Amino acid sequence: MICMKPIEVFKALSNESRLQILQWLKEPENHFTPHEGVDMREIGVCVSQITQKLNMTQSTASQFLSMLQRAGLIKTLRIGKFTYYKRDETAIGEIADFLKQEI
Repeated sequence: MICMKPIEVFKALSNESRLQILQWLKEPENHFTPHEGVDMREIGVCVSQITQKLNMTQSTASQFLSMLQRAGLIKTLRIGKFTYYKRDETAIGEIADFLKQEI
């Protein structure tokens, strides 16, 4: 059973930039340079790198990331003054299963 609200997931996925973030985070090593030697697969990608790649203000990028997080599609980890984001593969698998079974 899905632990997230599907409508929140679909709202989060209804924006091209938010979809792009999820695509980049699927294979972060292909889209970002590791931040201070951080293992991007394990820890995630720094918000500043995502902001730069989106070519938008940090405020807008943060709003997009917050929406993805509220929908349960990404996880965050704070290390010092940096916040890192990575996909929640379990949640993404759940929404894929929901689509296969319910829609």
